[in-house]
Parts: sequence; structure tokens; C-alpha cells
Amino acid sequence: MSHQTAIAATGLTKRFKTGRTHIEVLKNVDFDARHGDVTMVMGPSGSGKSTLVACLSGLLKPDQGGVTAMGHDLWSYRPGKIDRFRLDHCGFIFQGFNLFSSLNALDQVALILKYKGLSRAEARRRAEIALDEVGLTHRLRQRPSEMSGGEKQRVAIARALAKEPQLLFADEPTSALDGETGQVIVKLLQRAAKQHGAAVICVTHDPRLEAYADRVIHIEDGRILSDARTAHAAPVGSANPVPAQPALIEA
Repeated sequence: MSHQTAIAATGLTKRFKTGRTHIEVLKNVDFDARHGDVTMVMGPSGSGKSTLVACLSGLLKPDQGGVTAMGHDLWSYRPGKIDRFRLDHCGFIFQGFNLFSSLNALDQVALILKYKGLSRAEARRRAEIALDEVGLTHRLRQRPSEMSGGEKQRVAIARALAKEPQLLFADEPTSALDGETGQVIVKLLQRAAKQHGAAVICVTHDPRLEAYADRVIHIEDGRILSDARTAHAAPVGSANPVPAQPALIEA
């Protein structure tokens, strides 16, 4: 997978009204992410990193600026077409897992595939493959109340990967997990980039995750302070990105 640009934004500005004043959360931000890369967006709480991801993914319209995602001018679309773009091209992983309490792991993953138009049988087949990839074949019939935090997050990752997304957004995916389980999760994000060619954009304030990134962007007070590729990252344009670490730890 070559490191082609998957998503690019220019001049993103976002303000929120509080009383009679407006708070500028994003201040003329330029951003891009490439296929095959894990891009970490790091910064303290309130820095604008989650707002940036919301604007990039079509969840929150910026006040100024534009986003080109997979060759599409995202914010030129009407809301229904943006929703369809997210369904077809994007995967999402959140710190709260966002699982349905009444559904088992298999149904959690199969449900989103049915929305994409797959038959029930094909949706369940692909759901089983995705859950096997994250090491949960033995937990297919378990509901969230019967799983550990790490297992629930792996179900959420399987749900995102089953769609075969070209863009994978992760917002604080390890914040509710212990350090060892967090390593499992970030290695799965690496796998999504290296084996599936996704552009993985991960928002975090955890400095321990920098070791797993190809690129680290620091944002503070709505502005990007630094943007650098890490020492182990493949050079831009390389046809052979560094492979993901193969070992997974049970969580």
C-alpha cells in the first residue's frame, strides 16, 4: 500500500457559542492523513483534537475551511450524502465503546453490515471473520455485560473493520482501559493500517501511544504545534510500509 493521501483539510475553523461570546476551538487548521499510516493527534483536554476529527469525518460542519476525503469534497454534500459517505468509507471507534446492551458480539458487528445492504448470511459471515481477526471467536455469543473492557473495545474495532473502511477514526480508544489492554487496542489499529491500508486517525492524550504511530501531530488551543513522522515510519511514497507488530496480548 503506497502512502497516498486519503484525507486532507485546509483552513478548518470551528466556533462554539457560549452565552454572548464565541469560543474558537479550531483556528485555521490544515491537516492530512495517508493510507497505511497510523496518525496520532495528541493534545490536552480542550485542545480541539476531538473537534478536528468530527470535522474531518463529516460529523460536525466547520465554520470555515474544507475537507477532501477519498477524492470527495465532503462539506459540499447534503447531509444524507455525507451520512452515506461515512457508512461506505469510514469506521469509528470511541472510548465509550457504543455497543448495544441487548446484542451479542456477532450481532453488534453484523448489524452495521446489514445497513450497508449485505444479506443476513453474508453479514454474519463477515462479522465472524472480523471478530476472529481481533481474537474474539470464543466470545461471539456474549453480550457487553459479559465482557471485559478490552473485549468490548475489540468488538467495537471488529465492527469498524468489518466495513473495510478506508478511513478509520479512533477517539480516545484506550482511555477507559489499563495500559496492557491499551497496547492490544493500538496494535489492532496498526493492523488496520498496515494490513488493510486504512488511514487511521487516532485522537489521544496518552503519550505512551506515540511509540505505535507513524506520524504524531500535536495540537493545542486549536492550532497544530508540531507534525512529524516517527523514526520507524516508512518514508512517504514507500511501497512497503513497516509491518505491524504481529503479537497480540489477550485482553
